[in-house]
Amino acid sequence: MLSKAKIKFVKSLQIKKYRKQEQLFVVEGAKSIRELLNSTFGVVMIIGVRDFLKSLDIPAGVETFEVTVAELEPLGSFQSNDSALALAGMKANEFIRAERHEFALMLDDIRDPGNLGTMIRTADWFGIRKVIASDESADFYNPKVITASMGSFTRVAVYYTSLLEYLRKADCKVFGTYLDGEDVHKTDFRDGGLILIGNEAKGISTSLEPFITDRITIPRLGGGESLNAAVAAAIICDNLRRR
Repeated sequence: MLSKAKIKFVKSLQIKKYRKQEQLFVVEGAKSIRELLNSTFGVVMIIGVRDFLKSLDIPAGVETFEVTVAELEPLGSFQSNDSALALAGMKANEFIRAERHEFALMLDDIRDPGNLGTMIRTADWFGIRKVIASDESADFYNPKVITASMGSFTRVAVYYTSLLEYLRKADCKVFGTYLDGEDVHKTDFRDGGLILIGNEAKGISTSLEPFITDRITIPRLGGGESLNAAVAAAIICDNLRRR
């Protein structure tokens, strides 16, 4: 039986301030929870319906509560959740870099949680395991980011930092997305490097431009004004893997 205090605690983790304070985040839905249990994240609590809980191999020491769907749905951000919700411990914000012939995504002020989660999912699909995000970008542990990543948050490392300071020390190619860059279909990606995606409204910050070694673009063949940042990232990832 979930106490009122437990319910209040779980709901509080929807807010970044309390996630940071408790160093815990929320994972919702059957697929994401199965991925979570097979990852290196430490799970501390699972709240779920009977049949779903029975289907899991829950590690010893994980606090478990059985609830009905009606009791489960108000606890998270899903409009409908008929399986479970879990709490897991955050990981340290550890430095990462792209090694030789390796790619990493670099995200400049990507504030929409859904976009960030989709980019993490896209990176995972194309075998990119590292994302470097500006401090202004959406919080990795935001429930909308976790949900949009569809379990890929367990396989892709995200490091938050000042991109300006990071690029000052970077020793690799930096591919920046622009409207007037080289056609991405003709770009030489053989040496690997950082794929820098800018904010949808403002593009790449002007302070980062001196560090960009290769300006690239996705050719526009129609009349659209711009591409969604997550869509642009997916197109670039597809092309760099082709070449």
